[in-house]
Parts: sequence; structure tokens; C-alpha cells
Amino acid sequence: MLFKKLVRPEHLNHHGTLFGGYMLLWVDEYAYIAALEEFPTVKFVTRAMEPASFATGVPCGAILTFAVERTHVGRTSVTYQVTVSARGLSETKSAPVFRTGVTMCAIDGHGRKTPLPSSPHPTGEQP
Repeated sequence: MLFKKLVRPEHLNHHGTLFGGYMLLWVDEYAYIAALEEFPTVKFVTRAMEPASFATGVPCGAILTFAVERTHVGRTSVTYQVTVSARGLSETKSAPVFRTGVTMCAIDGHGRKTPLPSSPHPTGEQP
């Protein structure tokens, strides 16, 4: 599953590059959307995020591409690898800038872990 985001001036830190908190926000959001696409009837919360680091700074105007791929389905959770690449305004090719794994946990109405349905739905297909 692919998502795109434009880096705007309000996303920049005091050095003029993308503030890392926005990257983490978008990574978490897109992993959550991927989980909902595959398990549309499940309520999820973020369980864990693997250690992550930036490969390089991201300038204003860059177009980010978030590639979200399911890597594991457990009894109560699902994990996605999120790989982010960036293409600057005057560039023709994207370069990798960030990568991490995000685990989403299924919960019930009381916030307790609950089993996932027996099999995920192919991305974009509803039951």
C-alpha cells in the first residue's frame, strides 16, 4: 500500500528540515490505515514501533512516499514495515530516508487485547 505526503513549511524544524515527530505521526497513521483496510471490523491501537532513524534530512517541498507492507500477523496483532522515500523539487528520483516497523494490536470495547479475525482481507476489499 502506498501513501504520499508533501513536506510543507509547517512541518519543518529549526534547521529547516522535516521535524521527526511528523514522520512518526504519518508512519503510525498509514500503518493504522493499512491495518483497517485488511481488518475493517477490528479496533486497533499502536502496540509498538521499532527503533527508527533518518537516513538523511528531508527538505521543504519534498514528496514523501510511504510504502506499507504487512510482515507478520499474530493472534492479536499485525505488524507492518513502513519504508519512506523522498523526492526533492528538482530531483527525478526518490531516495530512501526512513524505515521502521509498526505493530498494531486488536482491542475490544474495554481496551483489552482480542484475537484478530482468522484471515485478513486483501487490501482494499471489504467483507
